[in-house]
Amino acid sequence: MTEVAFHFNVSDKLAYACRLLRKAYGAGKPVGVVAPPPMLKDLDAALWSFSALDFIPHCVASAPADMLASTPIVLAPDCAALPPHARVLVHLGADVPDGFEHFERLIELVSADDDDRAKARRRWRHYANQGYAIAQYDLATHKET
Repeated sequence: MTEVAFHFNVSDKLAYACRLLRKAYGAGKPVGVVAPPPMLKDLDAALWSFSALDFIPHCVASAPADMLASTPIVLAPDCAALPPHARVLVHLGADVPDGFEHFERLIELVSADDDDRAKARRRWRHYANQGYAIAQYDLATHKET
């Protein structure tokens, strides 16, 4: 069963996602990221510029098949567009991502914004009602790394 984790009170979703993806890449974990297209565009740009010392290989889901097969981090508007080798799913969107159950792990990033938190609560209830155990990490009580 998919492991579900919520990271709450993320002050900057894009910056946090970059750090999370850097960590996943360093651990050798293939990752899919789903988000609305404008956010994916911003994340793509952020991954190229967030650190002068780190290269985080990534591509968008519309890349050629050979690139998708060899790239550890793929950005997509939905799970159906992600390659089968992605084992971890990072979700930056508002609704439960269709197909999340095909991943070993789902990480939900939630800001302190009231609307974002309300949508996260709906997703939490969905996962809980489906029997998923949910881990939570409140970044307000821990320093973001």
